[in-house]
Amino acid sequence: MSISTEFREFALKGNVIDLAVGVIIGAAFGKIVESIVGDLIMPLVSSVFGGLDFSNYYIGLAHQSAGLTLAEAKKAGAVFAYGSFLTSAINFLVLAFIIFLMVRQMNRMNRAQPPAPQGPAVTPEDVVLLREIRDSLRK
Repeated sequence: MSISTEFREFALKGNVIDLAVGVIIGAAFGKIVESIVGDLIMPLVSSVFGGLDFSNYYIGLAHQSAGLTLAEAKKAGAVFAYGSFLTSAINFLVLAFIIFLMVRQMNRMNRAQPPAPQGPAVTPEDVVLLREIRDSLRK
């Protein structure tokens, strides 16, 4: 078997396709959550704490002057950007909570479906034939 044939079999398996779709949807979903956090949640949180903008919170490690934005401070040298970390942590918590709710709902739906009624087990054809031979031999 050639390497191209093996690769084609690997790439076209259902699990690989499902994984690719999941990664693409996950990336798009991540951008949506990032927008929710950056554009909706963080402004509300900053207004509760007196109009603070967490994204520009940093500690200058290269003796940057006070009052610079984070981008300007990074140009001037190394910074400890804890505001960006707080925003990313909130991003993660919102995303994890949404995924938790989705998994919880899926589990609920799986539990809600009654098990399909099982009929009598179908006897395999070879067993039926062997029984017929046995009964014929008895006669």
